[in-house]
Amino acid sequence: MSSIGPVKQARKALLWLLVVVIIATGVLVAGVSTGKTGAAPKLALDLEGGTQMILAPRVKGDVAISQEQLDQAVEIIRQRVDGSGVSEAEITTQSGRNVVVSMPGTPDAETRQLIQASANMEFRPVLITGSYEATPKEQRTADKDIPAPTAKPENPSDTSWITKKLYKEFEAYDCPIELEKRETTEHDPKTAMISCDPRQGVKYILGPQEIPGDQISDAYANLARGVQGAVTGEWVVVIEFNKQGAATFAETTQRLIALQGSQNQFAIVLDGTVISAPTTNAVISDGRPQISGGFTEESAQALAQQLKYGALPISFDIQSEQQVSATLGGDQLKAGIIAGIIGLILVFIYSLFQYRALGLVTIASLIAAGLLTYLSLVLLGWAMNYRLSLAGVAGLIVAIGLIADSFIVYFERVRDELRDGRSLASAVDVGWSRAKRTILASKAVNVLAAIVLYLVAVGNVRGFAFTLGLTAIIDLIVVYGLTHPTLMLLARTKFFADGHRLSGLDPSLLGAVPLYRGAGKVRSFNENAQENRGKKNSKASGEAAKRLTIAERRRAEANREENNE
Repeated sequence: MSSIGPVKQARKALLWLLVVVIIATGVLVAGVSTGKTGAAPKLALDLEGGTQMILAPRVKGDVAISQEQLDQAVEIIRQRVDGSGVSEAEITTQSGRNVVVSMPGTPDAETRQLIQASANMEFRPVLITGSYEATPKEQRTADKDIPAPTAKPENPSDTSWITKKLYKEFEAYDCPIELEKRETTEHDPKTAMISCDPRQGVKYILGPQEIPGDQISDAYANLARGVQGAVTGEWVVVIEFNKQGAATFAETTQRLIALQGSQNQFAIVLDGTVISAPTTNAVISDGRPQISGGFTEESAQALAQQLKYGALPISFDIQSEQQVSATLGGDQLKAGIIAGIIGLILVFIYSLFQYRALGLVTIASLIAAGLLTYLSLVLLGWAMNYRLSLAGVAGLIVAIGLIADSFIVYFERVRDELRDGRSLASAVDVGWSRAKRTILASKAVNVLAAIVLYLVAVGNVRGFAFTLGLTAIIDLIVVYGLTHPTLMLLARTKFFADGHRLSGLDPSLLGAVPLYRGAGKVRSFNENAQENRGKKNSKASGEAAKRLTIAERRRAEANREENNE
């Protein structure tokens, strides 16, 4: 009856692993049948080819671009591309002026916009609002009726910033036309400006900049919550300011909350265009405002990505775009696959030679790990646009040996327990309790190394780190969900429990040959183990006796003589 618990536990673990595989396979089949994904992992630029875009900086005349600006642009574009889910992209400079972006596949319009946009963000108070289109000439205010500023502005919300010239430009400003022909230009942060909100159809005169975009420490899309904490279903972009930005924002909202009408609004300006101008209903002292107003999940995430990775020091235009062939090609991929197959075959041969029938557990575990890895790579390619590079393939090949190492640690620990005279069922239980600590420590080191390498590396090396970490996690899933439960069940079978010569657990294979003890009888392996333990205990007692003092030894001898009498 003692085996009922472990057997149920083993069957439950196997069932859970089977459920995971079935669900992952079902999701993949659904994706393939609906045309949303392919049946194979997506390949990176070095194996499949893709698109190369040359970005030219958008400057006036012969304005020089510094190397520092280019290096900053390359880093920000790389972060944006990686953040959008495009894996294994290559971003470099060319001729000390242009930026070359090479990425697998064909980028969509949103990705192109993400690469080009300068994302120069600033926060300005609203002074007045007006019609989105230009005011008809006959309806415009006469010069004599336009109030002139009477004093120097006291703060960014002061309407004294509106001069007669600015107001006339405001009335003549036609947002649809101006936005269509507009080039991204920098506005003087110390003066008022005219801006438009295409989504709301409103035109603004905005006061001077109060908070620059570089004081944003983070930005992310999220579902808004109501007063009671319930999710409302509206997508918002949450901005987190740094310490300086949070302090300035608290002071600004303190001023705006006391104002009326349009002056109560605070405009969020992206590349000269208002993306939101919410009213101020409270003093925001924690530095975490929300941008709302009709966002979809996609548009909210796109804006959050732009804001999160900062403003480009310069804007870019796509000078040229062309399709490029794979930098390595299919031959290298085939060579990598062949190398992986050879590695698997060698591990299979070693397992069968070293562990006999027990090696079949290793083979089954490796096949299960390979299936889970394949499903993970395909599903990650669908969900996160992950692409497998040749460096990633190398990580998978290295993982074969690391995964097999876990099985060897476990099996050898079980065989050590058998050498100490335990039954197979007991050896499996005790051996697992000791081996799993070693396995967990080993995989923790693998995952930690993969995380560090992924964070500090760029390009294809990150693909190697990703697959190495992924396979380490899958290895733990297989060891806990297949290898150990299978061995628990096999330990209750006659073939393995009796130590059959082909089981991999017979005494001769473990290095302990049965000894002849007379009258046609042999001493069993368990008896040998018990005798060995007895010898070890006697030897330990002898060593302890040697360490006794002369007086202690004499007292011990006297006690033995009294006992003999």
